[in-house]
Amino acid sequence: MVLSFTSVFSNLYSQDFPKIDTSPMDLAIARSSKNGPPIARVIYSRPQKKGRDIFGDLVPYGKVWRTGANEATELDVYVPLHFGETILKPGNYTLYTIPGKDKWTIIINSEINVWGAYSYNKEKDVARIIVPCMQAAAPIETLSMIFRPDTNGTTLLIGWDDHYVEIPFKTVSE
Repeated sequence: MVLSFTSVFSNLYSQDFPKIDTSPMDLAIARSSKNGPPIARVIYSRPQKKGRDIFGDLVPYGKVWRTGANEATELDVYVPLHFGETILKPGNYTLYTIPGKDKWTIIINSEINVWGAYSYNKEKDVARIIVPCMQAAAPIETLSMIFRPDTNGTTLLIGWDDHYVEIPFKTVSE
C-alpha cells in the first residue's frame, strides 16, 4: 500500500517542463573591464545552421531581419554610446539588421518587445549604420554574438554560417 501511495503522490507533483527551444535564448554583455559595470548587452535567440543555406536564402538579402530567431534581438544600453553619428541614450532598443553580400545595415529601433521583424516600423528607427560583411575563418553553426572591448568603447561581433560583422559602439566623453 505504501508503494501505491508513493506512486500516486509523485504523479500529483510531477512537472511537464518543455524541451529545450531549438533556438535557445542567450545574451552577451559588454563591460569596460573584466569586473566593471556593464555598458551594454544583447539578448537574442540562437538559430542553428543545420545544413541550410543561411544568407541569401533562409535570411534573405536586402530585407529587415530580427537578427536571430523568435523575438527580435534586444539591445540594452547602460551608458551613453556613440552609434555612428548618433548618441544612444541609456535604455532598451531592438537591434535589426539588413544583411547583404558585402555589407549589412545595422538598425537600432525604439520599439521593444516585438516578435520577429513582422511589425518592424522604420519610423521608430533611432539610428542606422552600414558595416562590411566579412568571411569567417571557420563555419559558425549557431548564430553567435559577443562584445569585444575596444579603446573608448566596445564592438559587437555577430557571426553565423561563414559570415560575420563588427558593430562599433564608442563611449561618450564627459
